Amino acid sequence: MLHPSTLSFLKNIKINNNKQWLDANRPQYENAKEDFINLVNDLIAELSRFEPAIKMLTAKDCTFRLNRDIRFSKDKSPYKTNFGAGFNAGGKKAINAGYYLHIEPGQSFIGGGFWMPPASAITKIRQEIDYNLDEWKSILTKKDFKTNFVKGPDAEGALKRSPKGYEEDNPAIQYLKLKSYTISNPLADAEIILPALKKNIAATFKSMQPFLNFLNRAVQ
Repeated sequence: MLHPSTLSFLKNIKINNNKQWLDANRPQYENAKEDFINLVNDLIAELSRFEPAIKMLTAKDCTFRLNRDIRFSKDKSPYKTNFGAGFNAGGKKAINAGYYLHIEPGQSFIGGGFWMPPASAITKIRQEIDYNLDEWKSILTKKDFKTNFVKGPDAEGALKRSPKGYEEDNPAIQYLKLKSYTISNPLADAEIILPALKKNIAATFKSMQPFLNFLNRAVQ
């Protein structure tokens, strides 16, 4: 579980997104950061039960910084309003499909997949889906997967037309048009402060394992 004060910090940084406020409230930030790191360490241990490669990770390998990269952004707010962690055999910056946790009051979620893969990778993923559509569909329709990811892969930003090399009547076309292969399950604030949080997150992660395995097999 996370402490309610961690959510309070994230609510406060959204309202007071400036260095002066953070400097004046540094202890609040440090406590929230430590709380999240403890959860990440617990999740590494839980994930290691079915993803042995995750065992080699540390919280530092998984957690993202609070500071935003504002060099190319119109929004010059210096800090993120969430805590995030990516669990991947190669760490949070690995170029393959992995698990992700996003903690933000009112907008938290458990997710995973391959966000905006490079052209070479997305070509391979589309080919794998086209060649193995029955297997892909069986993954998406598995009971625990459907329970956790009701909407299936996120279709936001999908192509309007068929990608090069595929016809509109291809039975896999709705998946071939995707530009990202990600899934997510919302996490209510009330769930975040429950003792069962880490077990619930780990169980949701496990239900997406076949989905991630399929994607990573495609890009190998």
